[in-house]
Amino acid sequence: MSITRKAYAKINLGLDVIRRRPDGYHEVKMVMQTVDIWDRLTFGKTTRPGISLQIDSWGGKAVSGAAGSSPDEAEIPASRDNLIFKAADMIINEYGIDSGVEITLQKNIPVAAGMAGGSTDAAAVFHGLNELFDLKMTLERMQEMGVKLGADIPYCIAGGTALSEGIGEALTYLPSPPDCVLAVAKPDIHVSTKFVYENLHLENLKMHPDIDGMVEAIKDGNLSGITERMENVLETVTVREYPVIADIKKAMMEKGAENALMSGSGPTVFGIFKGKEAAEAAVEEIKRAGLAGQVFVTGFHRL
Repeated sequence: MSITRKAYAKINLGLDVIRRRPDGYHEVKMVMQTVDIWDRLTFGKTTRPGISLQIDSWGGKAVSGAAGSSPDEAEIPASRDNLIFKAADMIINEYGIDSGVEITLQKNIPVAAGMAGGSTDAAAVFHGLNELFDLKMTLERMQEMGVKLGADIPYCIAGGTALSEGIGEALTYLPSPPDCVLAVAKPDIHVSTKFVYENLHLENLKMHPDIDGMVEAIKDGNLSGITERMENVLETVTVREYPVIADIKKAMMEKGAENALMSGSGPTVFGIFKGKEAAEAAVEEIKRAGLAGQVFVTGFHRL
């Protein structure tokens, strides 16, 4: 018997950082949205105790209309450092599971990209092992355990559209935004989240995103109200260090994007388009200009 789960990537439609807490964590206020770019995880029982993790790539063109190279799985540790392993180990210990677990990851979400690829894979482990071993964990129980491994994991366990506050673990679920088409591009650079937050100077920020206004626009089904409020304060660090992010945003806007934004701490950029043809033209231009190796034309993932 084996169980297969899809782990969906996320983008940040808006991201604000409120303050740095005494413990070093940053309080955030952001709108999270799952998109139809996913990894696939397969889970099976083994008679041999322990956790076996194998990592593959999709090969060739990735799902959701992606083009370009598949991710380099050598960048993903198939070891105890991987959140997949940590999540499985936590569940096995918590529920006293005696049999071993074999997990295969087919990687499609760009690595180190600001799209919660590691967190969403861990979230899929909670769902997959819950079903495989009939653990009867509630969504809330999985989230309580998941937050111990990472602040994004509770959101990824639920997915959809949500206002995320605190260090990212305080969630308010929202209706899905209106239909649109997304162009997503991940340049061939790696950005350290730690570096971005360490170099974010909140006292120098002249503006903060209107997250409350975006939430209301989502509730009203107002796409223009959403796109006109798209802002990410982390761009003040990342764009300065990596100008290619600004180049990708510009290419998307010139091809008709309603707006374009960096997701998370980067370097992935997404643009929101009203039509597929314009989004496809944007990714073709980005590929032609050599701005990004992994590009996708996709949409919001709806629960």
